[in-house]
Amino acid sequence: MKPASVVQCKDFPCLDIQQQSHFIPEIVIDPKNISILLISEAPPANRADYYYAGPDALFAKTTVLAFQDAGAKVKSVQDILDLGVYLTPAVKCGKAGVGVATATIEHCSRLLEKEIALFPNIKVFLLMGDVAIKAVNRIAKRNGEPRVIPAGATYKIRGGEFHFRGARAFPSYVQAGPAFFVEKSKRKMIGEDIRKALQIIKDS
Repeated sequence: MKPASVVQCKDFPCLDIQQQSHFIPEIVIDPKNISILLISEAPPANRADYYYAGPDALFAKTTVLAFQDAGAKVKSVQDILDLGVYLTPAVKCGKAGVGVATATIEHCSRLLEKEIALFPNIKVFLLMGDVAIKAVNRIAKRNGEPRVIPAGATYKIRGGEFHFRGARAFPSYVQAGPAFFVEKSKRKMIGEDIRKALQIIKDS
């Protein structure tokens, strides 16, 4: 199955995105083998930096490093996929500015909801950054479900235990792109969160 063959944006109504960098994963995967959904912020402006663009892609490099920080013996995005981890952004087009508008998160959360529904065996959601957290909270609210992640600074709430549709949900920080190298404390916390997620799968 290719997620891009099922999840599609047809009208591109968002005003704060770069439509030319729109991307939904086109990899062929067996959704039954995926147990962790890692949801980041948005695709890179350059498609060559996307998760599945090859070993030299920036998003691939920083994500592999994040999993190595967590103790995973991985050298590529394919190795991460082989662990049962699917990587996707909450917003499906690159950002035109610094932030992401609430309306954009709302619209893309509908695409993300369809994407999540493709995977029947999810045990963990890794929510990498505020946009991913807000997107999942929007999905829950729209369906009359409890808020997944409470309001508050991530460093204050990340020690809590949260759930979404029967799976654990970890609020964390963005691991994709140059921001990963900026703050060592956040990088350490990202590694800790990924390690916990992998341990849940190991113990299940």
